[in-house]
Amino acid sequence: MPEHELWLTALINKLLAGPTTAVLQKLGLPPENPAHPWPNFAAMEVLVALIIILLFALLRPRLSMDRPGKLQHVFELVYGFLSGQTDGVLGHRGRPYIAFFGAIFIFVLFSNLLGIIPTLDSPTMFPPVPLGCALATFAYYNFVGLRTQGPLGYLKHFAGPVWWLSPLMFPIEIVSNLARLLSLTIRLFANMFAGEQVTLTFMSLFPLVLPLPFMGLHIFVSLLQAYIFALLTMVYVGEALPHQSAHS
Repeated sequence: MPEHELWLTALINKLLAGPTTAVLQKLGLPPENPAHPWPNFAAMEVLVALIIILLFALLRPRLSMDRPGKLQHVFELVYGFLSGQTDGVLGHRGRPYIAFFGAIFIFVLFSNLLGIIPTLDSPTMFPPVPLGCALATFAYYNFVGLRTQGPLGYLKHFAGPVWWLSPLMFPIEIVSNLARLLSLTIRLFANMFAGEQVTLTFMSLFPLVLPLPFMGLHIFVSLLQAYIFALLTMVYVGEALPHQSAHS
């Protein structure tokens, strides 16, 4: 059964179906329905990206040391929270990576929260979006490991502490590393999909009684899942850094 097309997805397909289909065909990825190449999750991702860009475009000229506004206070709290978590997991060696932790946290959080707006969906309740976030995290922490330790040093990271166990440890560590993609994807997708279905079910049964409590639950789950995703990203980056710098 084809998914119900949201109004925003229908609008984007109406405006951009032709160019999008042409690009996909040139890439060898022709859409199943050329008249509707944009799925809901892609339209919701674009909306989240535009919201974040607009928010920071409004924030940037209003930054002030003397008279910070409410929006600046909010993001200073977010930055302080992420900085504290980074210091707790990585120590001061994690400071260069806060920008990525913040980016992944804000994107996942806004994607999760989008579902509380009527007629819109959380893009993270569709598997491709959590998978994309997981791939970004996977690529980032492996890049950090290669850059800080060098290719040979980073490969030794997978060989274990005892050289004669390396033939056994190396394949286990590689599989474990790849399994993080599945773990990050399923954790975020399953929690957001289940939360969305529970909220929709109870709101359809009791539309005038329970909307606010379940919207509050959705917000709590959204915050928690964004925090867990960012925290795991910090942990993986910490494991990719040279061990001798663990307490620097």
